[in-house]
Amino acid sequence: VPPVLTAALGPSRAGFVLGDTPGKLLSNLLRGSNSYCFSLESDDTGNRLRFQLELEFVQCLANPNYLNFLAQRGYFKDRAFVNYLKYLLYWKEPEYAKYLKYPQCLHMLELLQYEHFRKELVNAQCAKFIDEQQILHWQHYSRKRMRLQQALAEQQQQNNTSVK
Repeated sequence: VPPVLTAALGPSRAGFVLGDTPGKLLSNLLRGSNSYCFSLESDDTGNRLRFQLELEFVQCLANPNYLNFLAQRGYFKDRAFVNYLKYLLYWKEPEYAKYLKYPQCLHMLELLQYEHFRKELVNAQCAKFIDEQQILHWQHYSRKRMRLQQALAEQQQQNNTSVK
């Protein structure tokens, strides 16, 4: 298993180093262990790996069932983990957000800054409700997009016939 970056929980973006395997890193991170606080790795490979690790983790936050898993195991009560979530807010900046495949993760990341939301995620019904709302939003967006595409296709067809 290739080494991955380990993340510091400080306010700056520094504090990463190669070394832990993915399983060990995630286990340490989720347990709130301080063993993942190290110095900055200065080479491009280290920065790329850090970017990939944080990108993957931030996108996992779009999954309400994963958030429920974290909440039920008490990870949101760990101050170091909450600080890490605060640190990840830089993903909202356009230069980073453009790489996200699941943009709803940014909304979840924002909500995770609030203690009340973190506490509510312990309840499986809360996670289920969020999951259902995401599906409804996606369905609405898909239908709206399809209608817009159909209207555009019809308009282009009318323009083509009127030109001839």
